[in-house]
Amino acid sequence: MSAVRNPAERDSVGKALARTANPAHAASLVRRAAVCLRTRGWQALWRETFYRLCLVFGKEPWQLRADVPLRKELRAQRKEPLPYMPLISVVVPLYNTPPRYLKDMIASVRAQSYPNWELVLVDASDTAAPGKMVSRIRDARVRYVHLAKNEGIASNTNVGLAEAEGEWITLLDHDDVLSPNALYEVAKAAADTGAELIYSDEVVLDSTMKHLSEYHFKPDYSPDTLRGCNYITHLCAFQAQLLNKAGGGEDARFDGAQDYDLILRLCEQAKRIHHIPKVLYYWRGHAQSTAGDISAKPYALQAGAEAVAAHLQRLGLAGEVSSIPGCPGAYRTRYAVTGEPRVSILIPNKDHAEDLRRCLTSIYKYGGWRNLEVIVIENNSTERTTFALYKAAHDSLPGVRVVQYSGAFNFSAINNVAARYATGQHLLLLNNDVAFTRPDSIREMLSYSQRPDVGAVGAKLLYPDGTVQHAGVIIGIGGSAGHSHKGHSGDSSGDMYRLATTQNFSAVTGACLMVKKSLYEALGGLDEKNFAVAYNDVDFCLRLRQQGYVNVMTPFAEGTHYESKSRGSDTSGGERQARYEGERERFRQKYAHMLSEGGDPYYNPHFTLLYENYGYR
Repeated sequence: MSAVRNPAERDSVGKALARTANPAHAASLVRRAAVCLRTRGWQALWRETFYRLCLVFGKEPWQLRADVPLRKELRAQRKEPLPYMPLISVVVPLYNTPPRYLKDMIASVRAQSYPNWELVLVDASDTAAPGKMVSRIRDARVRYVHLAKNEGIASNTNVGLAEAEGEWITLLDHDDVLSPNALYEVAKAAADTGAELIYSDEVVLDSTMKHLSEYHFKPDYSPDTLRGCNYITHLCAFQAQLLNKAGGGEDARFDGAQDYDLILRLCEQAKRIHHIPKVLYYWRGHAQSTAGDISAKPYALQAGAEAVAAHLQRLGLAGEVSSIPGCPGAYRTRYAVTGEPRVSILIPNKDHAEDLRRCLTSIYKYGGWRNLEVIVIENNSTERTTFALYKAAHDSLPGVRVVQYSGAFNFSAINNVAARYATGQHLLLLNNDVAFTRPDSIREMLSYSQRPDVGAVGAKLLYPDGTVQHAGVIIGIGGSAGHSHKGHSGDSSGDMYRLATTQNFSAVTGACLMVKKSLYEALGGLDEKNFAVAYNDVDFCLRLRQQGYVNVMTPFAEGTHYESKSRGSDTSGGERQARYEGERERFRQKYAHMLSEGGDPYYNPHFTLLYENYGYR
């Protein structure tokens, strides 16, 4: 797995200065500086200030980031007894580990601010060098097991897991290192949350461990995202009891993706999974490392697909898994559709016959689903060409009918009325200025909508110029909500493959949203009183989440969105602007906790809330 962002794509000095000069960005920095001073003191504030100055001039001293602990904080952690201090076993399989890498790895464990750990080294090397180095360490917490024969990464790791005595276990690659507060943060999170599996953010460095390659800033637990790529990876710690529930150690059938298979099995069994949004693990990138390039181990790609396929089989989800071309370590699941459920497509329309014609044509050309009905909701059209199109579409396209809504434009009310006419088991809310461009788009959305755990399903929508308009909705951007990767190239794979793989999001856009009709009715449809035009889709999706459903964006359903072309913008002044601002304020009040404290669980707090580009704060 690799994030798209690389050093060449970082802001130029000019862009960084312009961004800093942005009043909203400057105000955000001032607020964060005040919080930093109040909670961590002047040393942390000075370090953060210096870090920001370096960013302006094109440098990124990752060692100075706010989540890297101060020395005084590490001292306090060593002195502070936690209410729960389990033994944490760090299991490391060794194989011909370069001496410098081995020394760095062991030193990082011994430097932990949390004292109750053991390091289990399982050595299958061809030489005696690692054993000689370990024998010179005078620390009873470091345990060494020599293997007579190299049985492969999974089998070697299993020896270490069997030797581990800890209540909690984590795996560490022999060429990587831990942040000095890593195990403390795990123990603290275990005490605070009661989680059975805990994972953190990570950073990829070069072979010298001095220069930054990329950050992996992760969402909270996202099952569909995890099936698309192993975003959890490291640091991942789990209870020994959970390991037993998940069927024990690693499976040699998945060598190369053995950790991916293990994480999938652990997540299947865990009742509570917790994400620590701090960099606690440092990957060392080099020629033989998957941190540098997973394509260095092509067998691992096939093993990953097989691991996801086995995971689906255990869950009773029928689907075919394949690697995504150009995205090593990323996978697509094409779920089977059970039966022939009907999809009712709801399209509000006022004039703009050519837009509607294009929309209808795309449904039958690229939808990939035959059992559907199209309900066009006529809302105060005046042009002859519009009514001529209605007749032509009714006569020539199967399942098309037109119903009347004569009131003032109210997107929520229009769709709620149309839903009463729908005979399908699934509803697809679709703007008349959206045209599908990828084959089988409706079938793809249906394959997710049919799942009992899924609420709303969205598609990837592009502007006519080929850039991203919508790829999921993030709560908090711009003070309310924004679109993931808006403005990025349509063929980009996104940050950590977020544009290339299916993702869980808090919300998706109502311009193209599928949901079970039963769920739509159970929630009372869209909120036509408080969100007549704006935020109705986001509010609806958040209400689905509150009921325990996950929302999904699949990039394998794709269309072009001629955004609001048929009505114009809601933010261009006048009555529409006032209505939009009112609905935005109601949204902010209703979801104040997410906006001010909780944050969007699918959006890492290290990312900016000022822009929609996955830039760093």
